[in-house]
Amino acid sequence: MKKIGVFDSGIGGLSVARAIEKALPDHEVLFADDSQHVPYGTRTADEILAYVVPILDGLVTEGCEVIVIACNTVSTTLIEKLRTIIKIPLIAMEPMVKPAAEQTKSGVIAVCATPLTLKSLRYKWLKDTYAKGIKVLEPDCSDWMLMIEHDQVDREKIKKRIDAACNAGADVIVLGCTHFHWIEEVIKEVAAGRAKVLQPEVPVIEQLKRVLVQLP
Repeated sequence: MKKIGVFDSGIGGLSVARAIEKALPDHEVLFADDSQHVPYGTRTADEILAYVVPILDGLVTEGCEVIVIACNTVSTTLIEKLRTIIKIPLIAMEPMVKPAAEQTKSGVIAVCATPLTLKSLRYKWLKDTYAKGIKVLEPDCSDWMLMIEHDQVDREKIKKRIDAACNAGADVIVLGCTHFHWIEEVIKEVAAGRAKVLQPEVPVIEQLKRVLVQLP
């Protein structure tokens, strides 16, 4: 049995932790968040780094041998730096631009993510590398994280953004923030028959399995 750490800024990563527990019942999953400083999406990279390192250090101290960074904002902005500081494997979660670009038939995809993720160099690289010739819509989801964190889901607000993306031709919608996994079913309802919805729990669990096999 291995201890697996899962970190997110808030409750979003709980969905990831539960998916890992279900897929890997023989291992122990420790979840840590930073509810004191959520949301991260509007903060600076330096601020976030100062918040995240002590929490990840704490997971290492508790015996975790691998940590899933279940936060697209941290993964796209700081993962390389964190890998030089934290001396166990870190598994990143980032927007599924490549699969979305491969699956679109309309040539239009929508990425729902935080402002910091959308501004990150990693996200730009994903678009430049995998979405050449693809139109990438980026709906304003800046208020969704707090809406979910405070359990005040506004279905009409979500419907308006997803409808706009679908009406603009998007036939694949990427959930680029783990908080949005909590409203995945709402988004699927709105997009039904028009767009498929992608989120990275399954590929991240597959990557986690590969890392676990390599651990001593």
